[in-house]
Amino acid sequence: MAAESSPSPAEEYLDEVLAVVERVPAGRATTYGLVAEAVADVLGRGGPRQVGQVMARAGGGVAWWRVVNAAGSPPAHHLDVALAELRAEGCPLTRDGRRVDLRRAVWLP
Repeated sequence: MAAESSPSPAEEYLDEVLAVVERVPAGRATTYGLVAEAVADVLGRGGPRQVGQVMARAGGGVAWWRVVNAAGSPPAHHLDVALAELRAEGCPLTRDGRRVDLRRAVWLP
């Protein structure tokens, strides 16, 4: 029987980021920074840029559109798709409809 290997630090970080993002409820949003803080509470490392890298590389299986920057903007290269998903879920957006209204929609991990 082969011994199970433990995940690499990168895999461990990826798994933890995705686990946090999976918990964001429909109609709400969180920021890269808040996800990073939640992951750092568990693993003691990482930041918003690392969360963004995980989401870009492996976030397709989770509701990635619920993670926005500190200004409430979804990823620029997926803006229209993200905004359509957020609208469909009833997430509060700013008056111009281009960003999440984080005062009303933020979810704290």
